[in-house]
Amino acid sequence: MGRIIAITNQKGGVGKTTTAINLSACLAEAGQRVLTVDFDPQGNATSGLGLEKGNIDNTVYELLMGECQVGDCIMPSVQERLDVMPSDVDLSGAEIELLDMKDKENILKENLNLVKDNYDFIIIDCPPSLSLLTINALTAANTALIPIQCEYYALEGLNQVLKTVNLVQKKLNPELEVEGVVFTMYDSRTNLSLEVVENVKEHLNENIYKTIIPRNVRLAEAPSYGMPINMYDSRSTGAENYRLLAAEVISRGEEV
Repeated sequence: MGRIIAITNQKGGVGKTTTAINLSACLAEAGQRVLTVDFDPQGNATSGLGLEKGNIDNTVYELLMGECQVGDCIMPSVQERLDVMPSDVDLSGAEIELLDMKDKENILKENLNLVKDNYDFIIIDCPPSLSLLTINALTAANTALIPIQCEYYALEGLNQVLKTVNLVQKKLNPELEVEGVVFTMYDSRTNLSLEVVENVKEHLNENIYKTIIPRNVRLAEAPSYGMPINMYDSRSTGAENYRLLAAEVISRGEEV
């Protein structure tokens, strides 16, 4: 039965989609069967895994609106063992349309329950806001993985996410746990990056992944070629770090 991990942070630009794409790809490379759910209207995880956003008939939007079945909107990505549930700009309209729906927070969960036995991992790339889409993702997930950029306001953004996770836990999904925090965009040349890491470790009781994702030019380039980093530049620092993160995620599941 698949572990469902929501990658979430209400703050944009923290490496959330980069983590969703590359963690999914490195899990698949390690022999896991993976489904990446692109739940962000920007659709960057969709294009970053080799799909063309404009050419897709059935996306997550059609699924939420009940216009297709879950199997209709699962597509193969550029990599073996890795499927994608794509998204595009239509999803931004779902917020308003979902408001009138019965049991609106559980729509994604009900659909993923139909396919989760086909996968070892389902990775959900959440939008960078606290919205009904994010609530749907956290209601469907077993755990939330929180990427944090190594910058001055990191702790503030983290506290907001933890409050949201707590709220969803109380009201909608008592099983939800924090998978862990992963530091992204680490720059070893600055004292600030180091301070942020130390500061978060001091204030946080949650799991913190040992793997830290540094700033890396190849990581930034890969999405424009529609490839995850392990395919775009397999020997880059970015690829190595996401492989290490994937190994940690796999072993954390084995401990449970």
